[in-house]
Amino acid sequence: MASDLEFVEYVCDQISDAGSISFRKMFGEYAVYCNGKVVALVCDNQLFVKPTDRGRLLVGNVTEAPPYPGAKPYFLVGDRLDDREWVSRLIRTTESELPIPKPKAKKSPPKDTMKV
Repeated sequence: MASDLEFVEYVCDQISDAGSISFRKMFGEYAVYCNGKVVALVCDNQLFVKPTDRGRLLVGNVTEAPPYPGAKPYFLVGDRLDDREWVSRLIRTTESELPIPKPKAKKSPPKDTMKV
């Protein structure tokens, strides 16, 4: 089941104190970015946060689940999503531990494969 745009916007509003928040639709679900880094996924109207060591300490008794079949487990944020301060702190902590994304390589124009 694809996530509702309204739910994604709610998630982004809840974590807006963490930094520059944005999202992008991917395969019917959504990736959530904080300061240009993918920190979470929204799948089936649930928030899945990338696992990090400091995030695990903050969460404590963490529930982990894959956001989609075949994925590695992420932290599943349940009822604590409504705690704006806590969930923003989790996203900020997660973002601080993740590496800066590498710039994408520019695509070169396709080579002409036909010889005359």
